Amino acid sequence: MAHPAPDARRAELAAFLRSRRERITPEQVGLVRGARRRTPGLRREEVAQLAAVGVTWYTWLEQARDIQVSPQVLDAIARALRMDRVERSHLFALAGTPDPAPNGPCPTVTPAYQALLRQLDPIPACVQNSRYDILAYNRSYARLLCDLDALAREDRNSMLLAFTNDQWRASMDDLPRVTRAMAAKFRASMAGHLAEPAWKALLNRLRTESAEFCELWDRHEVVEHTSHTKFLRNSEVGLLHVEHVNLWLSPGNGPTSGPRLVSYPPVDAQTRERLERLHALAGDAS
Repeated sequence: MAHPAPDARRAELAAFLRSRRERITPEQVGLVRGARRRTPGLRREEVAQLAAVGVTWYTWLEQARDIQVSPQVLDAIARALRMDRVERSHLFALAGTPDPAPNGPCPTVTPAYQALLRQLDPIPACVQNSRYDILAYNRSYARLLCDLDALAREDRNSMLLAFTNDQWRASMDDLPRVTRAMAAKFRASMAGHLAEPAWKALLNRLRTESAEFCELWDRHEVVEHTSHTKFLRNSEVGLLHVEHVNLWLSPGNGPTSGPRLVSYPPVDAQTRERLERLHALAGDAS
């Protein structure tokens, strides 16, 4: 059987991606539709954000540009576009790339995860991917470390905020220890994504905007994710003693890969009361 020419394959891949993007509503992935939205389904930049790839790079894919695409990036796009197994197989076939997990699920921030985040309130919680993009969060988390709702979507990244956002940094009781650990976790996570545009773009931005990050990055330290207690200083309700808990959302994902639920349950009664106040304040402001 004859195989399609490379340009025909790229054109079909581009059309397939557009069709999958346009069928998904913002509400399905936890995004706000907004009054001025004209695009059916998701925008390109929203898919790029959900998949943690560069907007320009994803746009080139939908424009059938002649670019190389890694299995890891295709996997992330399949997850972001909520493809089932048949669609995922078709995606990898069009890209001419073997699927590293042909029978694996393609989870994303589903309505069930959104409901879980809401039900966890007043315990602050969010869903992050392995690149530390904050994909979704509840009302308490929106005001826990800074005003997340006031930030551009591309700036909602824990690594970026920990090194460049003054309000986020002021909330950390032991900032030097926290930033050192985060740089080491990011290096461990990046080992499997060294060639991916979105990861390289985030690393370049961190190195450009933070001398502190550069110094820590050059130490080549690596650590894994662990659950532990920490103190946070919220500007509205004061000192919070919480447990930092990571829960991976995909079977088989290790401590450096896949989306995870991050939550901050209170350690003591005073913190619980203060989190309830924070949740009420967030509700009043919404």
